Amino acid sequence: MPKNHARKNDLADLKDELGIKHACAIALLDHPDADERDTLERYLAEYVDINTYREAVDYLRQEQADPRNQVMCERCGWTNGMVCPECAKGCGCEYECTGWRHEEMRAATGDYDEDDDPYGCQECGAGGGGDPYGECCCYEDDEDEVEAA
Repeated sequence: MPKNHARKNDLADLKDELGIKHACAIALLDHPDADERDTLERYLAEYVDINTYREAVDYLRQEQADPRNQVMCERCGWTNGMVCPECAKGCGCEYECTGWRHEEMRAATGDYDEDDDPYGCQECGAGGGGDPYGECCCYEDDEDEVEAA
């Protein structure tokens, strides 16, 4: 019967890397969901109070059951714990909201553009960036048409 050297090596790597016992490494390697397995490995590696596979699974189930971690919007993926108290939708689909939660989430997800200036014109950028003399001329044509009419 051939030996499964790759599995033995994977078990040894898990035990050394995470400092867990053999039975915990087997359970972790045999965990049915790959995404959950990655999360469990992260818990075991990062959290000092989680030392066994069972503790990691219990913490994962606790996180999954927490109402703050339930997805409130399928489109943007925001959870109930991310809700913005300053806008009507309360989720990340509201791009015009300048509330603190949206700024926080844009910065956390990397969707934040440091060149965006909330005080300047959204089209040409005039009037923002520390230049108080910058004048927006985006709508001058519209004003000329109104005056001519």
